[in-house]
Amino acid sequence: MRTAIGLAMAAVVAASALYAFSARPTPPLPETRLPVNRMNFTTIAPAGNAWVAGGELGTIVSSGDEGKSWTADKVDPVRYALITRIVFIDDKTGMAVGHEGQILRSDDGGKDWKELHFDEKNGAPLMSIAKLPSGQWLAVGAFGRALRSADDGKTWEQITIPGVGDKHLNYITKAADGHRWMLVGEHGLVLTSTDGGENWSVVPPFYNGSLYGIVELAGGGWLVYGMRGNAYRTDAGLREWTKVAVPAPISMYGSAKLADGTLLLVGQGGMVLRSTDNGKTLTVARAGGRSAFTDIGIAPDGTWLIASEGGLLRIDPAAQAAFAANAAPAALLTSTASATPATQASGAQK
Repeated sequence: MRTAIGLAMAAVVAASALYAFSARPTPPLPETRLPVNRMNFTTIAPAGNAWVAGGELGTIVSSGDEGKSWTADKVDPVRYALITRIVFIDDKTGMAVGHEGQILRSDDGGKDWKELHFDEKNGAPLMSIAKLPSGQWLAVGAFGRALRSADDGKTWEQITIPGVGDKHLNYITKAADGHRWMLVGEHGLVLTSTDGGENWSVVPPFYNGSLYGIVELAGGGWLVYGMRGNAYRTDAGLREWTKVAVPAPISMYGSAKLADGTLLLVGQGGMVLRSTDNGKTLTVARAGGRSAFTDIGIAPDGTWLIASEGGLLRIDPAAQAAFAANAAPAALLTSTASATPATQASGAQK
């Protein structure tokens, strides 16, 4: 009897062990939601009819409904390095740069990103990237770092841009003609190229603080902007730079231009500045809140899509008009009632 009971118990134990270690379908993981209305985002860019934003912890998200909802994009591998700039050259092809010299590429409109470059030893952040008329890519960043790729991002070589030294390079952009290019950085550094970014020359200094961005004006002139309310404009010949009065001593980090030529700048204090006279004067279009606005995009219906230290915001034309009319200043200045936070991004970042 005891033998029979022992054999039965052994059989039960064996069956339990067999079940415990046997292959079984893994239950699906619960959906991960990224709190995009609370995360730090530094960049936002159009990709065809979609929008793509990036920021802290290597996060990249995309929206197909003009910022009403966001989906976490796949980044391979996940490095948790801050994404500083995203650009798209067409509906599908985009590049992202960030800290630790990271460079990522997407060929499907931002849904999937593959790493092209990462440098743990020389972790200087990359701040901006552009594709030159030659077909080469140029990425620039902290301490004068500049990387160039002649094979569409497969390999990168470090280059030296004359006159930069160890100054930070913050932003690169081109004129509408595609041949004139501009680079801005710290200590008032401005460089210009008239041959599609092949060669660069330093513009005579006119300011000694950091510049974070530059935008082309009608007629081929330029407006640069940066720290503590400093903005300057010039004509196409770069002959003279005139200081532009800024309504508040805020640092400005991003810009966008509407189809009618209206210029928008964003910066500290949740402030949006507007110019309707080709950068000669700036007025407050929106202000309020503790979070700095870091970048801005314009949806087809005129809605502002804003990246900020406090998340992704969308400010529709009605809310813009309410501020302009001073209809609800308290709400506009102390909350995001007019700047609707985007919904959480669904899907796990892989």
